[in-house]
Amino acid sequence: MDVTTNQPDGTPAWIDLGIPDIERAMAFYRAVFGWEYLTGTEETGYYTMCLVRGRPVAALSQPPEVGPEHWWTVYFATADCDGHAKRAADAGGTVVMPPMDVMTAGRMALVQDPVGAQFGLWQGRDHLGAGVVNEPNTLLRNDLITPSPKPARDFYTALFDFTLDADPKTPETDFTFLRRPDGHEIGGIIGDAGARRSKWTTLFLVNDADTAVRAATEAGGTCLNQETTVYGRMAVLLDPFGAEFSVGSAA
Repeated sequence: MDVTTNQPDGTPAWIDLGIPDIERAMAFYRAVFGWEYLTGTEETGYYTMCLVRGRPVAALSQPPEVGPEHWWTVYFATADCDGHAKRAADAGGTVVMPPMDVMTAGRMALVQDPVGAQFGLWQGRDHLGAGVVNEPNTLLRNDLITPSPKPARDFYTALFDFTLDADPKTPETDFTFLRRPDGHEIGGIIGDAGARRSKWTTLFLVNDADTAVRAATEAGGTCLNQETTVYGRMAVLLDPFGAEFSVGSAA
């Protein structure tokens, strides 16, 4: 679906990835998703837009300083970045990067929740966020995996007024849907006692998960897991820099 207006508060609106080699990253994700790119200008610097049908779906960047770990960052939509940053702090989170204007594109902040997972807030202006979602080679969903699900659930319900309910299709898992006040599902929280750290995951829809896995491994990535679930065929992958993401298809 095409996104033409700012999403309601709490909706995953944007994703980006900072890595040490932008050219290699572009080649890898082109092989997996067929993405085209709009490279940075004098205004956007090192930010490279990933495009599907000419519309932005994600971004890659090569910051001047890149740490040893790399992961996809999800940004949740907000009509009031400053207000939600304050709500995050009041609910026990840490504002890692205070609200700031990104030229005329929008206003953003980075937050760490009480269980250690980092995410962004995005108040769209010229840039609404992902222009296409929920179709092949675009963002499908984000879930939080954490060994401490209760404080995470308390935090996100306080931050975005989410409601919670279990998934009857997966009674064996500690999974809770996160829903906006209008009932729309935006993702979920997975309790995993064996998780090394809390993190927001990124799942891309693809036409065929097994084909995407082959493309990823041939391009220098690694497959951590492949399985068939009640929701379809899924795989967890690492890109050449160790950034984790998932792909899923109906079969």
